[in-house]
Amino acid sequence: MSVQKTPKNHLISQLFWQMEIGADEAITENPMNFDTILGVREYLALIPKQDNKNLESDHKKQKGNSEPATLAEPQNIALSHLPHPGKNISSQESSQLLQAVNSLDQLKKALQEFEGCSLKNTASQLVFSDGNPNAKIMIIGEAPGRDEDRMGIPFVGQTGQLLDKMLKSIGIDRQQTYITNFIPWRPPGNRTPTQEEISLLMPFVQKHIQLISPEIIVALGGVSAKALLDTQISILKLRGKFENKDLGLKSPTSIFSTLHPSYLLRAPAQKKLAFADLVTLKREMMVRSL
Repeated sequence: MSVQKTPKNHLISQLFWQMEIGADEAITENPMNFDTILGVREYLALIPKQDNKNLESDHKKQKGNSEPATLAEPQNIALSHLPHPGKNISSQESSQLLQAVNSLDQLKKALQEFEGCSLKNTASQLVFSDGNPNAKIMIIGEAPGRDEDRMGIPFVGQTGQLLDKMLKSIGIDRQQTYITNFIPWRPPGNRTPTQEEISLLMPFVQKHIQLISPEIIVALGGVSAKALLDTQISILKLRGKFENKDLGLKSPTSIFSTLHPSYLLRAPAQKKLAFADLVTLKREMMVRSL
């Protein structure tokens, strides 16, 4: 029986296709016999435990002596009444549950124990924040990617490197900002979060904003901008503009929308639009002496 050779280009295209649907990591080091049907326990036993120490070390080396702001060990707070997996929960119920949250530590603890979002079941870990909690500029992206899911830190992969360059182009770095994502868990295959997931996590994002109390929020990408501004207008029409929004602080918060770095990686020609946005942002920062 002759072995049919598969063209190299076909194999490469298949690999890219698997990456697009989220099959971008090997589960086991050795090939598996798919004729053998495994039970759930046997399957889970084959998955090695994730080791993030090397990735975290690499990330710190890239940032030099500038260490990310770290949060203290989360305090014990009463969250036993949070919903269990599969139970539907409304935004109003989430808001009520968050009334007892008064610090970033408690908010992180609340998200870690929150079981109302199915994304938690497919992600490696919670991706909470990076940067300076006392910063006046708060950057809110969309959702973690593969590298962020591994390390538990937002914007550390290619998108993070581009974001650092974008900030540097106007003379600031991430330690002068506070960075988070609208969705704290990686969606399977990096898919766009659903409207249900966005609505479910909106109270957590709003509480996050209230705890940071920023002068300006930079909304990266359509998911973040549309959710924060409660609109369906496309990001290409929202970008480069400041809009005030009541997010539960003493005064309305200025929200500045621009293109997400991941979009710019796919469409490099649009970087000129993002740079124009950053110039507008810098001018506003100078006016406010930020």
